Amino acid sequence: MAIIKLSKNEQRRLSVFFTCLIVAFVAWVLTVLSNPAPFKVKLALNYVGTPSQRAFRSLQADTIEATVQGTGWNLLFYKMNMQDNKANVSLKSLDNRDYILLSNQLKVINQNRLPDQQILSFSPDTLYFDFSSRVVKHVPIKLLYNITCKRQSIISGNIVLKPTYVTITGPAETIANIKFWKTDSLSLTNVENPIDQVVHLQVPSESNISIVPKNVRVYVPVSEFTEKSLEVPVKLINNKNYYNVKIFPQKIKITFTVALNKYADMDEHSFEAVADLSAWQIYGAKQLPVKVTVFPPYCKLVSVAPQNVDFIVKE
Repeated sequence: MAIIKLSKNEQRRLSVFFTCLIVAFVAWVLTVLSNPAPFKVKLALNYVGTPSQRAFRSLQADTIEATVQGTGWNLLFYKMNMQDNKANVSLKSLDNRDYILLSNQLKVINQNRLPDQQILSFSPDTLYFDFSSRVVKHVPIKLLYNITCKRQSIISGNIVLKPTYVTITGPAETIANIKFWKTDSLSLTNVENPIDQVVHLQVPSESNISIVPKNVRVYVPVSEFTEKSLEVPVKLINNKNYYNVKIFPQKIKITFTVALNKYADMDEHSFEAVADLSAWQIYGAKQLPVKVTVFPPYCKLVSVAPQNVDFIVKE
């Protein structure tokens, strides 16, 4: 295949030709994108001004089609999700009727939009709603959390929520199935000091449900811990025949971790250790295993010594 060789003058002319062609194409694209032209977009409906006495349920999707008077640039930005794709719809008229005419709110909706993004019409224009009695219910708040402490720190007490309950308002049949309300997840790592912060409550998944308050204050006690050992008496259980049983030793040593601010509060009465005589009566065991059945919260058991006790059954 022959290779066409161009002189420098011809190369210059060819370069000028393609440059002009590219400039003309870019100018044409800019002109087309700048021309006004209506186009259709999907808009998410954001309901505001909900009725105070009626619980509503939308009978159509919360996303509708709107015709927008804009330019090719607007359409391009919509495709790139760079334009506003929401419309605020007032539901105040639902106190008197069961439907909303979007065309009646078109002027107000367009006031919140840019002049070159005005909405011409909606499809559908009429939104229908189903209604039921609106009730109020108080349910406890459930904290979702994942907290890890530094090596020498532990959660040393109950987590406190203020408030502990949330007020829910919505349809009676929906509210009846709600037993608690979750928070957003509180995730913290390497914690060494008490936590005191505000956590948001989860947003209702349905627009006809409202909650008060929207957030909760969370207090998590965190402190350093240390080890402590105590001698705890062993209690004999399942002595159904009332044998005269002697246990050796009568006390065991329990080692556990405890927060420094609760160190002095821990004594032998904070624990209960038992030896089960049924291990001898049923299985013929020669030693009775010891179990710690009562243990203070927010402490961690390190060891029990001995783990088995000897015993003598007297006639």
